[in-house]
Amino acid sequence: MKLKTLSVWMKAILLGFAVCGVIILGAAVPSIGKSIVKAYPEFAGAYIPWMIFLWIAAVPCFVVLVLGWQIASNIARNNAFSLANAKLLRIIAILAAVDAVYFFIGNIVLWLLNMNHPGLVLMSLVVVFLGAAICVASFALSHLTSRAADIEDENRLTI
Repeated sequence: MKLKTLSVWMKAILLGFAVCGVIILGAAVPSIGKSIVKAYPEFAGAYIPWMIFLWIAAVPCFVVLVLGWQIASNIARNNAFSLANAKLLRIIAILAAVDAVYFFIGNIVLWLLNMNHPGLVLMSLVVVFLGAAICVASFALSHLTSRAADIEDENRLTI
C-alpha cells in the first residue's frame, strides 16, 4: 500500500472516530441520561455532574485524534519514522494514561458522592484497562519510531 493511500485511510478512520464521538457525547449519552432521570427521578442531581465528567474525559480523546491526524500527514510526506512522530506518540501515551486515571478517580469520587453505582465503578475498569493498553502501545511505538528514525539518520550518513 502506498503511503498516501495509507494516510488517507488513517485520516478517514480518524474522522469516523470523531463523528462517532460527537454523536455519542452530543446526542446518545444526554438522551440516555435524560431517560434514566425520567425513570429514576432520584438521579436528577447526578445528571449534570455526569455530563461534565464525561465531556471532560472526552477532551483528551479528541486531542489524540488531532495528533493522529498529524501522524497520518507525516506518513503521507514519507516521514513515518521521524522524531516528530515519536514525540506525538509519546504525547498520545501520556494523554491515554492521564485520561484513564481521571476516569477511574472520577468514578470513585462520583460513587463516594452517591452519584454512581458500584457496578459502574467496576465497569469503569474496562475503560481504565483500555487506556492503559493504549498508553503502553503508544509508548512502545514511540520508542520503536525513535529507534527507526535514528537508524534512518545513520543510514543517510553512510556512503
